[in-house]
Amino acid sequence: MGDQIEELESSELGTKIYWEASYETEIRNYRDHGDVGEVWFDEDSQLRIIRWISQQEDRIQQDVSIIDLGCGNGMMLIELAREGFSNLTGVDYSPKAIELAQSIAKDQELDIAYKVVDLLDESEVAGLGKFNVVHDKGTYDAVSLHPDDSKRMRETYIKSVVQLLHDDGLFIVTSCNWTQKELVQSFRNQFDLHVVIPTPTFKFGGTVGNVVTSVVFVKNNK
Repeated sequence: MGDQIEELESSELGTKIYWEASYETEIRNYRDHGDVGEVWFDEDSQLRIIRWISQQEDRIQQDVSIIDLGCGNGMMLIELAREGFSNLTGVDYSPKAIELAQSIAKDQELDIAYKVVDLLDESEVAGLGKFNVVHDKGTYDAVSLHPDDSKRMRETYIKSVVQLLHDDGLFIVTSCNWTQKELVQSFRNQFDLHVVIPTPTFKFGGTVGNVVTSVVFVKNNK
C-alpha cells in the first residue's frame, strides 16, 4: 500500500441526510420518553476517553477549553461536565443533533456551548477559535465514509483540526474504521503520536486486533 491509504467503502453514515433523520427520531424519543439516544460505538469507548482525560491533571486542568467534533446528542460533554470540566464546546453539522444536545444540557442545568458547524467549511471553523483539547469519536469515520470524494474531505477535516488546536494542545480521536497505523499515517504531516489509549482486543486467525482505536496526537509544528 506504500504511502497510500485505501479509502473506505462509502456509506449512508457519511451523509448529512442520514444523521438529520436519525436525530429527528431521537428528538421525538427524548421528548416522549426522556431517552437521550445512542452513544456511537457504545458507552465503554466514551467512558475510557473521559477516564483518560480526567487522569491527565498535569496537562488537562478542569478549566481548559475542550471541543467535541461531531458531538451528536452531546453526552460526551455532559459526562465531562459532571466530572467538573467547565469550558466545553460541542459542534455538529446536523441542526437536529444540536437541538437535541441543547435540550438535554438545559434539562440537566449544564452550561455547555453547542453550535451547528460544518467542519469542512473553513470560514465556520475559523470562527470557533482554538482549543486545548480537540476530541473526535466517530466523526473522522463519518467523513471517511462520505460517497463524494472522501479523500479530499478527510484532508479538509485534518486542516480543520490543525486550525482548532492550540500548538501545545491534544487531539484525541477514536475510530472503529481505521487502525492505529492508518491513523498515524493519515495525520503524520501535521501530528505526532502522543499516546495510545488501550482498547479491548480480539484474536482472529492468529492475528490480534482492536474493535476500536483511540489515539492521542500532538502537533508536530514543522
